[in-house]
Amino acid sequence: MSAGHSHAVPGSNNERALWIALVLTTLFLVAEVVAGIWTNSLALISDAAHMFTDSAALAIALLAIRIGKRAVDARRTFGYARFEILAAAFNAILLFLVALYILYEAWVRLSQPLEIQSNGMLVVAVLGLIVNLISMRLLSTGKDHSLNLKGAYLEVWSDMLGSIGVIAGALIIRWTGWSWVDSVVAVGIGLWVLPRTWMLLKESLHILLEGVPEGIDLAVVEQAILACPQVLSVHDLHVWAISSGKTSLTAHVVFSISERQQSQSALLVAIRAALAERFDIHHSTIQLEDTPCEQAQGAHAF
Repeated sequence: MSAGHSHAVPGSNNERALWIALVLTTLFLVAEVVAGIWTNSLALISDAAHMFTDSAALAIALLAIRIGKRAVDARRTFGYARFEILAAAFNAILLFLVALYILYEAWVRLSQPLEIQSNGMLVVAVLGLIVNLISMRLLSTGKDHSLNLKGAYLEVWSDMLGSIGVIAGALIIRWTGWSWVDSVVAVGIGLWVLPRTWMLLKESLHILLEGVPEGIDLAVVEQAILACPQVLSVHDLHVWAISSGKTSLTAHVVFSISERQQSQSALLVAIRAALAERFDIHHSTIQLEDTPCEQAQGAHAF
């Protein structure tokens, strides 16, 4: 006997805020690249690369909401939710290459500094900060109710720090004439982006490899199932995520045969309730067995 349960991912109420933030961020991203080339500011170009991650995160958040509305079909029984993770991995690889290029260019410029138009650099950086603050305000109302939206919010928040760094660099160059400060700021932004990019890529690959989601201990899950009435043992236990926030579980559960006909439904309800309450797992498939199947022979529970 098996049982399954699925919850649709909410998020339609956040679409308008995400769209506005995405348009503002993308338009300013293009403006910042043009301004960076015009002012010879590598810091601006570096901050634009960082802002690219914001646009990517916002676009992925929107895409995830759109995809979540699609019904599954006979060819894609899990729908298109995994596309969110593929897009995140692609963005991480692309940004990693961009960050490496910025670090290389900064190294070259430290030995051959260019004249920096600090006034233009300052104006663009201040405008970027304003865009970040507007986007943060738009996303703040839903970030505590959606992990998807929270990730986009954190991207914009971190980019705000990058804008503050560019502003500081522009002011120092204006007051001192030290053009090499631009390269130092660019290196700082690049070093700030790389670890976050690596973490995004690592998390994406972990989900693609169907690893156990962060925050879930498989041994603790097993103990929670064993604590349910009449459960004797658990084997062939698997926990994975289709995409962020969509955790699934399958398991074979051996149970006591006493009052078998009356207790199977109640046991399934108890197991599903424990998984939902303790681990926020709402999509589970449980196979009940009165004797262990061949998959349990000589194998650990998971």
